This record gives sequence, C-alpha cells and structure tokens, in this order.
Amino acid sequence: MNNKTATGDADFFLDITDEVCPLTFVKTKLQIERMLPGQTLEVRLRGREPLGNVPRSVEEHGHTVLALTLEDPAQPPDGVHRLKLRKT
Repeated sequence: MNNKTATGDADFFLDITDEVCPLTFVKTKLQIERMLPGQTLEVRLRGREPLGNVPRSVEEHGHTVLALTLEDPAQPPDGVHRLKLRKT
C-alpha cells in the first residue's frame, strides 16, 4: 500500500486487484480504520463481486463513495476500477 495515489489526489492508495471476496472489503476496511475522518482513499479493484460489494459495504459502514471509474475504457465492465472514498 502506498500513501499516495499515482495522481496524488487521495490521502491513501490501496490495490486489491489480486484479492477475492471477502478479503477485498476486509483489506479496505482495515485501511479505513487507520484513517482520520475526512481523509480519502483510492482503491484499485476488479471483478464483479468486488465492484458490487466493496462500494456497498463502504456506504453501509457510513463512509462516502466519491467515485467509481473504469481505469481504462477499453477494458471489460468488470475490469480494473478506481474507487475513491471519504472516511466519515
């Protein structure tokens, strides 16, 4: 895990593209727990389950999903995405 994203516009960066559910949200949740309220996290993820479960679980835990975007428009819909969130 890096402290900054490649674009530098989030406070933390986490790449979970090699993980499977439920570890995708577990790792995301552990990072959120280390953050201060108002800080942002960019999560790099892929696959149908993580794309559905991680954003939903983030919101269920009371945090804000700021964006979920496909990293490369040439990829399939379940390809690598960037999820940006804010801890509340």
